[in-house]
Amino acid sequence: MTLYKIDDVAKESGLTKRTIRYYEEIGVMPSPQRTDGGTRLYTWEDITYLKKVVRAKEVLGFSLQELHAYVATSDALNEQRFDYQQTIEVQERIEKLSKMETTLNEQLELIEQKLHSIHAVQSELEELRERVQTGIQRLQEQKQEQDSSDRVQDG
Repeated sequence: MTLYKIDDVAKESGLTKRTIRYYEEIGVMPSPQRTDGGTRLYTWEDITYLKKVVRAKEVLGFSLQELHAYVATSDALNEQRFDYQQTIEVQERIEKLSKMETTLNEQLELIEQKLHSIHAVQSELEELRERVQTGIQRLQEQKQEQDSSDRVQDG
């Protein structure tokens, strides 16, 4: 198994070394293994995990608190998936799949909440744009009226 130092992980994930350490400190990502000298050593799975965190943060716009909840839910889902694969008995498999469905619903709820917030901001901006457009139109009409009245007075 290939192990990577934090510099390599930073390049692969697009994060700074400081951010990677911070994510570890606040529990967004698990602590990696370390050498006897304390150097962090990461696996390719760690890098993949960080890329997923970056995607959730950038694409979904999650705050650190939301990110933490999303990652915890993802971790639970991975564990449930593993448990399901280890199960043979049909009733037990149904129960495992039901747990997975609940976890997926939790993840989707996080995304729905974020989408609701995004739509609210979008609506506010669209409303402001309409008011600005109306203001521009009114001012242009006033200017035309003023220009017409100036021409009549000059003529």
